[in-house]
Amino acid sequence: MDKIGIVTITYNSANVLTGFLESVFSQTYKNFILYVIDNSSKDDTKKILNSIKDSRLKIIFNKKNLGVAKANNIGVKKAINDNCNQMLIINNDVEFETNLINNLLATQSKFDCSLVAPKMKYFYDKNKIWYAGSWFNSINGFLPVHRGMNQIDSKQYDKDELIHYAPTCCLLIKKIVFEDIGYMDEKYFVYFDDVDFLYRVYKQKNHKLYYCYDVDFFHKVGSLTSSIVEIKENIYRSDFFIKQNFRNHVYFLKKVGGVYSICFIFLLFFKFNLRFVFSSRIRKNFSTFVLINKSYFSGLFMKK
Repeated sequence: MDKIGIVTITYNSANVLTGFLESVFSQTYKNFILYVIDNSSKDDTKKILNSIKDSRLKIIFNKKNLGVAKANNIGVKKAINDNCNQMLIINNDVEFETNLINNLLATQSKFDCSLVAPKMKYFYDKNKIWYAGSWFNSINGFLPVHRGMNQIDSKQYDKDELIHYAPTCCLLIKKIVFEDIGYMDEKYFVYFDDVDFLYRVYKQKNHKLYYCYDVDFFHKVGSLTSSIVEIKENIYRSDFFIKQNFRNHVYFLKKVGGVYSICFIFLLFFKFNLRFVFSSRIRKNFSTFVLINKSYFSGLFMKK
């Protein structure tokens, strides 16, 4: 029986943590260790974690927010050091059925694959799909788009199949993948870290990633991120999202390489600025305009 290292990152997660912990410790599959990497939370996250009396819980408290990629690497390396055969990288703003791990392992065994991700639906609208598989597409600058997003789940994607990409909201990964591919690129503080990792898996072609539909898995989308801000009843992309997302897309394309990627990087300059002009979710002020272009050039000059 494989020993699973469940890796999750907390950062001011108190409002979602209890439901997540209940889902984890209710699993019918018992051979796991839960590694919680706390990125210096300021709320009651630490209090909640310290109240759990289960020997399978291991907590690492970082002195500062190290970002998603680095914190995930800390957890994965700790799990490998503890002789875990597989890692389940997972958000804690999620809740799921008791057979999650068993069902993911069954799919893995059935298709002899190294990575598995489940169908994911919205927690607050449980009939609506958030993720049902994804593939890399050069038309979008190799940015994978979630299949089925915002569609009512009428079993239209109820088929296990080979895919290219899954968010690390829930991704089961064999240890050998990290040995072959390496760890998350820590230059990504947040956003694109999973895209980068799974693109490397996809390009190497030694490991297969499968989508598992037969799981009840629900994501409280946006509950922990700083991707949006509300101003006078209007919803805008936050400065944090713009800085990280725009910069990281450019940096990711630099790593992909090739003539097409270089051309797309230059296209992004115009695309980002057109979003400033036309997108209702981008604030129309000078500081946002400066941030968009500063983020673009920051990604352009990041060293691989």
